[in-house]
Amino acid sequence: MAKQFFEVFPALKLEQKIQDLFEQVKVEKVSATKSRDYIRVTISSSYLIPKETVYKVETEIKKQLFAYQPVAVKLYERFRLSQQYTPEKLMDAYKESILLELKAYSPVEYHLFKGAEIAFRGTEGLTLTVEDTTPARSKASELSRIIEKIFNERCGFSVICRMEYKEKKNRSTQEEDLVIARQVAEIARRAALGAEGNSTAPADSAKPQPSAAQGGKEEKKEGFAPGQSKAPAGTGATGSFSAQTERRGFPRGEAAKGGRTDFKRPLKRSDHPDVIYGRDFQEEAIPIEDIEGEMGEVVIRGKIISFDSREIRNQKTILMFDVTDFTDTITIKIFIHNEQVAEMTEGIKKGAFIKLKGITSIDKFDNELTIGSVIGVKKIPDFTTSRKDNSLKKRVELHCHTKMSDMDGVSEAKDLVKRAYGWGHPAIAITDHGVVQAFPDANHVWEDLWKAEKGRCKEAGEPAPDKQDFFKIIYGMEAYLVDDLQELVMGEAGQDFSSDFVVFDIETTGFSPVNNRIIEIGAVKVKQGEIAEKFSAFVNPDVPIPFEIEKLTGINDSIVKDAPYIEQVLPEFLAFCQDAVLVAHNAGFDMSFIKENVLRQGLSRRFTCADTLGIARILLPHQAKHTLDAVAKTLGVSLENHHRAVDDAQATAEIFVKFIPMLKQAGADTLAKVNAMGNSSPEIIKRLPSYHAIILAENNVGRENLYTLVSESHLTYYSKRPRVPKSFLMKHREGLILGSACEAGELYRALLDGKGEAEIARIVNFYDYLEIQPVGNNRFMIESEKITAINSIEDIQEMNRRIVRLGEQFGKPVAATCDVHFLEPEDEVYRRIIMAGKHFADADNQAPLYLRTTEEMLEEFSYLGREKAEEVVITNTNRIADRIDVMAPVRPDKCPPVIPDSDKTLTDICYNRAHELYGEELPEIVQKRLEKELNSIITNGFAVMYIIAQKLVWKSVEDGYLVGSRGSVGSSLVAFMAGITEVNHNALLQHDIGV
Repeated sequence: MAKQFFEVFPALKLEQKIQDLFEQVKVEKVSATKSRDYIRVTISSSYLIPKETVYKVETEIKKQLFAYQPVAVKLYERFRLSQQYTPEKLMDAYKESILLELKAYSPVEYHLFKGAEIAFRGTEGLTLTVEDTTPARSKASELSRIIEKIFNERCGFSVICRMEYKEKKNRSTQEEDLVIARQVAEIARRAALGAEGNSTAPADSAKPQPSAAQGGKEEKKEGFAPGQSKAPAGTGATGSFSAQTERRGFPRGEAAKGGRTDFKRPLKRSDHPDVIYGRDFQEEAIPIEDIEGEMGEVVIRGKIISFDSREIRNQKTILMFDVTDFTDTITIKIFIHNEQVAEMTEGIKKGAFIKLKGITSIDKFDNELTIGSVIGVKKIPDFTTSRKDNSLKKRVELHCHTKMSDMDGVSEAKDLVKRAYGWGHPAIAITDHGVVQAFPDANHVWEDLWKAEKGRCKEAGEPAPDKQDFFKIIYGMEAYLVDDLQELVMGEAGQDFSSDFVVFDIETTGFSPVNNRIIEIGAVKVKQGEIAEKFSAFVNPDVPIPFEIEKLTGINDSIVKDAPYIEQVLPEFLAFCQDAVLVAHNAGFDMSFIKENVLRQGLSRRFTCADTLGIARILLPHQAKHTLDAVAKTLGVSLENHHRAVDDAQATAEIFVKFIPMLKQAGADTLAKVNAMGNSSPEIIKRLPSYHAIILAENNVGRENLYTLVSESHLTYYSKRPRVPKSFLMKHREGLILGSACEAGELYRALLDGKGEAEIARIVNFYDYLEIQPVGNNRFMIESEKITAINSIEDIQEMNRRIVRLGEQFGKPVAATCDVHFLEPEDEVYRRIIMAGKHFADADNQAPLYLRTTEEMLEEFSYLGREKAEEVVITNTNRIADRIDVMAPVRPDKCPPVIPDSDKTLTDICYNRAHELYGEELPEIVQKRLEKELNSIITNGFAVMYIIAQKLVWKSVEDGYLVGSRGSVGSSLVAFMAGITEVNHNALLQHDIGV
């Protein structure tokens, strides 16, 4: 299905003029070589696009979308020009483009065409007259082929290009005299031969014959052997064409017409009933995507997706059709005689499935890979099996993106809805990124399906269907969720700034408090706003320190090998802290390690901890970054040996000391008031990390709350993306169902980062259900250097198993979703282009984010066991869908203002006015017109609007304003109601008045 050009290349930025032109262009086909180093894009346009513009767009696609990849991009134009174009007009408009294209192809053809005299004869004849030179003779057929290819295949004409020759210019006078002398001698010789042969040769032979320079090649072209140009005595030196054909067994009439039908190769050379053209063959087909360049003879099979034909020279026609086997598409070209076209097109037509044997070739002119020299074509049955969901119990997709997920999804909402309904799924969720624009399209399709179902039940005599038992559209979105529930001061217990504070920092072997270990603790005690004692200790992690950590911190195994273990260092650190308030920069990270190790050692300790990162976001709102080094630089704090615990703790302590008077000046003289400063602050929320989360509307209350979240996320909390704070979501959670989303979700990220059990439990408890997704969705993690926890398919499966165990532990249903971004597996090519436009290095390695059947999902999660796979794929997705009401995305009523008895008032006003104008007995035309207008207005709930409008008109007339200029029926009726005497009542009855 063709797509608009900027749907396929949404990130592409072009000059305004070119942008406007390409907004009208459609992309018919996108294909790529198996090695992904060459992308072919077939475009169609109703407007002629200069070749220079096409080259510019190719360059911009390469530069903007594939700058870091060895990919060549080629646009293949197909023009569907208006009837205003004739071949002659096209040549006038497109000649410069042809020259530009020829120049890039070959200088010989370029100069031939540039110097050619161009003449059109009728609507299909094009003659190029060039100088008679050896290069012209050798390249004439190729130039003719190229011109026909441009006119016929690209521009949709049927043009036959003929070449004629003229004498070469700029010869010397001596050469010209010699040529003239030779011509005179030749004429005299022919005259003598003609007179001599008149008594014996047939009448046709008196016709002058071509000279050797002109006729020799023509004879060879017609199939004569070299020695056959010699004629017996009495027929002339060359012999007449008709005489030769008679001697070869051709009837004179047919030969004169150029028929030679007795020597035409038959269309079929096999008795096999399936053969359409050529010979039968038995070889197995190869995938089209495996065809790399000119491979010679190949056999393919596929479906014909486009077909065209053009009549060319010598009473022949070229058939051009594209064949796809759904791995790629290739163009086929077959040349046949005109009278064979009807027979050929009975089997070769759009939608037919064929198997074909031919020779691959690359057209040197436009580098297009085709199959020509076709050996055989035969029909085959449809080998495709459109995916169907044959499961007795159907799943529900709860995570589905349309093309309204900007720069991400590529499918239409209506296509996704129709597919889910066609498969018998009970529902499908529309969950675009942060927006709800796809809801109306989805709802329109649902209404059509509902009407069809009601009609079917009525026709079958069945009871009227129940909407709640019918197919559902689940309205939702994938939100960018921000966890703003984490306080600036955790565990606050009434402290103020007179309390003792311990500012600390730790270095670790990694980011997971569960899987990694502390290697250094540094701390500084602050008393009465002044820096007092220090604490510093290395910790033997009992595991090797990774190279990356050594490079970052400068701490290696030799430094910590003799240091005490954490079981000794942690109690010493806690003794140093006593009851002081702990302070750290990005305190959540540091405290997670402290709490995890306290838990392991069975220690009992309650902490109050303040986060200087959050405080910096409040006090330094205009600063771009709030990392430790960035804040230190802003406040003039020295930070040497960054990423060493004791030095970072010292710098953080100095920052905290400077923050204290700033907080007091802002009115926060206690830690409780510090917390209050950060409550739902938009500036803080804009800087916090966001996570994906699925939000589904359970009922109309939830739908309204969903729209509230969308509005606020764009208007109040937008920063690079529309953000939804958890605190705001909690205030509007009624009627909403929350899912943990994909690998970008909060839960999955916490598991990847190895967060502690308490943190995992807090996250799980926030959601209503947990999500797991197919292995292929997250396969990219295996190659990612940033994600060290995933190194194999088994690791991805184990992550899903862990989420399933969390669901069982906390009583949360676990739902398997596809995270749909396109409808069919082969549609990934469109998303690949979008990802390349966003400069994703792995754009070519698209995850299989397509809508799957129930069987496909059960197979995908078979590693969970049959029962658990059925639970996550079918049972739980249906449980969630069953909670959701069937509803429209907008209120069904139009919610007009309420004026009691407005319909009666409107009727009385109109009829009273009519009686004033026409008397007690209203003319039939007036009566019918009033009834029609009033019925339409009142039944649609607009009576109150007309009452208001009437009052506005009265007010406007009283104030001397001119109301309207050429009103619609509605404004005409308002004027009629208002009693304006200057109304043209005849025009009123014709829907056209002036007030």
